[in-house]
Amino acid sequence: MRALHIAASILTLSMGALPATTAIAQSAGEAEFMQACASCHGTDGHGNGPLAGYLSVAVPDLTTIAARNDGDFPMLDVIRMIDGRSTREGHGGPMPVWGNRFQWDIGDQAGPFGSELIVRGRILALAEYLDQIQE
Repeated sequence: MRALHIAASILTLSMGALPATTAIAQSAGEAEFMQACASCHGTDGHGNGPLAGYLSVAVPDLTTIAARNDGDFPMLDVIRMIDGRSTREGHGGPMPVWGNRFQWDIGDQAGPFGSELIVRGRILALAEYLDQIQE
């Protein structure tokens, strides 16, 4: 049920909701980040999480995505990277395919369309949070 509330908040935000919804979406995105990403990317997003040293590839600094793209945050690319289901090699390497993982978490509890809506809401919340932490 919590995930359904998050998805609804994200959808409302994307349709131009009230400023209070922005805080809800940011906290939802931050919560997703801390649960799904911080172990590798660090709680600050700089790529210094506790598991980073055990990986065979460098963990990127997620606070410089916009800087690496001429100051523009590539929202759609970030969403696709997090989701990972539309790429051939699942993020091109070692990063988990979060679209699948989020789908497994939800299962059939919201039906096939409701579950996909929740997955996309969680991914959008993460992408929005990453946009907010750009330096």
